[in-house]
Amino acid sequence: MPLDQLLPVIIEDEMKESYIDYAMSVIVSRALPDVRDGLKPVHRRILYAMYNANLTHDKPFRKSATIVGDVLGKYHPHGDASVYDALVRMAQDFNLRYPLVQGHGNFGSIDGDPPAAYRYTEARMSSISMELLDDIEKETVDFRGNFDNSLEEPVVLPSRFPNLIVSGSSGIAVGMATNIPPHNLGEIIDAVVRIIDEPTVDDEELIDIVKAPDFPTGALIMGIDGARSAYRTGKGIVIMRAKIEVEERKGGRQSLIVREIPYQVNKARLIEQLAEQVRAKKISHVSDLRDESDRSGMRIVIDLTGNANVQLVQNQLFKHSNLQCSFGIILLALVDGAPKTLTLAEILKHYLAHRLEVVTRRCRFELGKARARAHIVEGLRIAQDNIDEVISIIRSSREQKEAKERLIERFGFSDLQAQAILDMRLHRLTGLERNKLEEEYAELLKTIAYLEELLADDRKILGVIKEELLFIKEKYGDKRRSEIVYERPNDLEVEDLIPEEEVVITISHSGYIKRLPVDTYKSQHRGGRGILGLTLKEEDFLEHVFVTTTHHNLLFITNRGKMYRLKVYEINEASRQSKGTAIVNLLPIEQGERVSSVVPVKEFTDQVYILMATKKALVKKTNLMEYVHCRRNGLNATLLEEDDELIGARLVEKSQEIFLVTEKGICVRFESNEVRIVGRVAKGVKGMRLRPDDNVVAMVDCTNGMNLLVVTTKGHGKQTDISQYRRTKRGAKGIITMNISDKSGNIVAARMIKPDDEIIVVTREGLIIRFPGNQIPQGSRTRGGVMLIRLSPQDFVTSMAVLS
Repeated sequence: MPLDQLLPVIIEDEMKESYIDYAMSVIVSRALPDVRDGLKPVHRRILYAMYNANLTHDKPFRKSATIVGDVLGKYHPHGDASVYDALVRMAQDFNLRYPLVQGHGNFGSIDGDPPAAYRYTEARMSSISMELLDDIEKETVDFRGNFDNSLEEPVVLPSRFPNLIVSGSSGIAVGMATNIPPHNLGEIIDAVVRIIDEPTVDDEELIDIVKAPDFPTGALIMGIDGARSAYRTGKGIVIMRAKIEVEERKGGRQSLIVREIPYQVNKARLIEQLAEQVRAKKISHVSDLRDESDRSGMRIVIDLTGNANVQLVQNQLFKHSNLQCSFGIILLALVDGAPKTLTLAEILKHYLAHRLEVVTRRCRFELGKARARAHIVEGLRIAQDNIDEVISIIRSSREQKEAKERLIERFGFSDLQAQAILDMRLHRLTGLERNKLEEEYAELLKTIAYLEELLADDRKILGVIKEELLFIKEKYGDKRRSEIVYERPNDLEVEDLIPEEEVVITISHSGYIKRLPVDTYKSQHRGGRGILGLTLKEEDFLEHVFVTTTHHNLLFITNRGKMYRLKVYEINEASRQSKGTAIVNLLPIEQGERVSSVVPVKEFTDQVYILMATKKALVKKTNLMEYVHCRRNGLNATLLEEDDELIGARLVEKSQEIFLVTEKGICVRFESNEVRIVGRVAKGVKGMRLRPDDNVVAMVDCTNGMNLLVVTTKGHGKQTDISQYRRTKRGAKGIITMNISDKSGNIVAARMIKPDDEIIVVTREGLIIRFPGNQIPQGSRTRGGVMLIRLSPQDFVTSMAVLS
């Protein structure tokens, strides 16, 4: 090419322009469906090619290779794989709620098996796909030239039902994507009918009709908030969950039977995923896993162990596998050739506008046909009335052209009428044929009047559309497959995956915490040696031991009056000999601060109060809801004097009785309602008057029918009926609860127990003994105790817990 014919082009502009052209080609001609018929170009071309080849649902199947060849050669100049893949998807009943193609042979499976090659499979149109093309020959839609202008193809199909929202669609274009789920045909048609009846209806009213998608694989839809968001804004997330049944097996064991799985989940891959999660121990209590699906339906069997918690296992399955997953809805489609995100009402109204145009054009076409036929019939009627003269003119004419001209001249016929008379057979001259002609003419006049009436009023055309939609609903409509569960479409919390069971929590003086199953410590006789509960450093010893459940909140209150919050399951479960996890790794406890009390809380309520006591006998009562916002990083629970420390905290009700027990064996009993309710950061009031060199070591609540158990540093203990303790006022000096001696040591812990409770006693060296509480003799208030555990000279008791 000569240089003077070259045009300078800026490469950035050329790339931008070319990329925009490419992007628009992908958007308009490949990836996105049209809002009117819900089809992408390849699907539309496949259906139209099959329609032209007369591959309707009532005709024999034809090789898929023939269909693919027709589509490629006539309408779609792309790869055969793209055409065959689209054809296969339209035939898969696990992908389309109402398949548009009937397949014969291997068209793939929900296990992800690929379809057989197109030379092996056969296909034809399904009955419902005929409704998409019905009346296409009546000039209802525009046509355009194919890729080489040798043939014409429809720009859009007439579509007698809203296929976009019924069948759904997915596609990735350039810079945008669509993901429209399938819906129930009956619900969608009801929504369109509602729009016809009430044109001003809004999204909210339509949402009451179309509550959620309806997937071909069934399963459960958890809540409707995500679907409602999509119908209002064009975007939303629907949570899908498998439908699982519980089946009893021999030996009292149970199995979980998966009958339906979420949409677009590969069943074979799902089973592999379940097996992987079971091996990784993220899903527990599963003894066997197998697929028993057959022609009668899906059946995935998950056998459980004998001690399995069914609800727990189900929650683990939903959390760690695709038995629960989400479907991100994006209602994006082409409107007048441009991509647009639509609401549910907009999609249906665009479809209705398209259908109004289709039926209007069909009426015009049929009106033209009826008028043309009426014109011919009028001529035939005149000819029959003058049949002798007509025959005479025809017989006396030398050729057809002369006969036509003479008939036109004599009777004023049009060219078409004259030709129809010349083509008329002699049998039309019989009386019966004449009656038929009159009846046809009368019927034509009625049809013309009816069509003219329709074309004069859009509301009447909408009435026709409504009748056709209701007919399709009656013919193809069915029950919803995806059951809607009206609850929060929750992401499963960690707590849902943890079995609720009793556990023992131990906290050492140096701040090591661990969780153990309560049956770790087998019951022994009082006075035994105990078992090694954990291995500690020589200078460390246990301070706190208590029993709770894995689902409780733990409020950690330190000696400085700071409160922290953890869930019990957040504490690592450890072996019996393990020292546990340093509590500073779980909570931001400052240097010099130590946990003085731990309060298990099932749930926060304003009907419960937290009562705190300090070493200097100050008590404080605060509503539990004051601490509801306490988190792992902590908050101030109370104010303390410089020389004071918090020694205990517990939950109380308004009229609950409280015991304060000192290390020198003094006890005071008073009503908790004598302590006024104060705020979170307030100081307390005097709980009792302490003797010199005495400190409060325990605060316990008083319950009728229980005994007060006190344990000393040297392993002695005694239980006393609480009736022996008279009620005093808050701030009293108190009375003796146990005679303290050098042999017994000072009191280190006190608890309320029942006759059938079990006791756990913990020593500085980490020895733990568990025995029935009824092995401790019941003594008077002023007596000494009995030996509970034999200690080495350097060891001493640090804490005690009660097992109910």
